[in-house]
Amino acid sequence: MRASLKTTHPAIIGIDTHKATHVAVAIDTQGTRLAALSIPTNPKGYLELEPWAQSHGQVLAFGIEGTGSYSAGLSRSLLAQGHNVIEVTTKWS
Repeated sequence: MRASLKTTHPAIIGIDTHKATHVAVAIDTQGTRLAALSIPTNPKGYLELEPWAQSHGQVLAFGIEGTGSYSAGLSRSLLAQGHNVIEVTTKWS
């Protein structure tokens, strides 16, 4: 497992959502990968994500790539905690 890094630059958390788990990756605004985390798709997992994200410094936003409704619970949880949540769409060419 890769060690978690803390940066002096703000962090952005990207999340790929799935039915059973969500996978989050923290990067800083310079593009440096800081860490990754897999959480279960339930309230306990959502609550685990927030302090993990904050451990990397100031979080500017959570970018969530939603698949159907898989991201709905996580988005609601992060918004309720006052975070900036951005829906990321994937376009196939």
